[in-house]
Amino acid sequence: MAKRPGSFSSVAQPVRSLWSRFAFATLIAAAFALMLLGKADVLLVERARIVVLDTLAPVIEVASRPAEAVTDVLNNIRDLRYLRAENARLTIENDRLDRWQHVARRLEAENRALRALTNFVPPRDIDFASARVIADGGGAFVRSVMITAGRRHGVTLGNAAVSGEGLVGGIVEVGEEYSRVLLITDLNSQIPVVVERTRDPAVLAGDNTRAPRLVYLPQNAQVVPGDRVVTSGHGGVFPAGLAVGMVTAITDGAIRVTPFVDWERLEYVRLLRTGTEGVVQPESANLPPFSVMGQETTTRTRGILP
Repeated sequence: MAKRPGSFSSVAQPVRSLWSRFAFATLIAAAFALMLLGKADVLLVERARIVVLDTLAPVIEVASRPAEAVTDVLNNIRDLRYLRAENARLTIENDRLDRWQHVARRLEAENRALRALTNFVPPRDIDFASARVIADGGGAFVRSVMITAGRRHGVTLGNAAVSGEGLVGGIVEVGEEYSRVLLITDLNSQIPVVVERTRDPAVLAGDNTRAPRLVYLPQNAQVVPGDRVVTSGHGGVFPAGLAVGMVTAITDGAIRVTPFVDWERLEYVRLLRTGTEGVVQPESANLPPFSVMGQETTTRTRGILP
């Protein structure tokens, strides 16, 4: 005879109800019994615990591996986000440091040039102004440079322009903000000088070469290579004692003087404001105006002093 489907439920229902009613008390009793058993036989409980640990250890180890893997993945993701943010920050900082390095190198070069300019100490009774060279003349007949100083800075015609090494030339054109310096190597430049050792007077005549000539020397002059040449101050155009150059060659009666100024590295000049307005005129030097010079020269931009 087949049993009815509901017969098992009718039997299990009273057991479930009885268990739910006495479950709490049963658990307390079991715990109490285990405590008494642990007090009664410690060795037995210790053995049982070891057996349980040995049995469950492999299961716990296997179950912990996915958790460790998930933890490693989460740590890697967190580290990756940190590294990405750190890389972005370092990229920005590197760009900023590159800009500062560029500025620092430029300032270092300017500082070096200005320190070289301080090698020249002007006389106490002569005021001076500093300027930057912004263009130089590269034509066949003109040796001049443009500077960032003019009438507003107290510059006048005939003022001497010097660098840290020696005499550069004289002012031949003056604007409000800019001026032009005729170099001592120019064909139209003639400067009264004196040989420092023998005190023989002469004129330094430029011929558009890097080594101008000494002319109008006394017949008994004993000039030898290595003699220094300085300005004599005759004519009142340039102050006396400005270093000009050194005698480097005496051939066929022509005495050549190599200027102390390094023309390739000329960046700054000092203008000795001696107030000799009108002593040197552009017409007397037979120089073209600025607009014409710009057509005959090659301009090299170097920046403008603020």
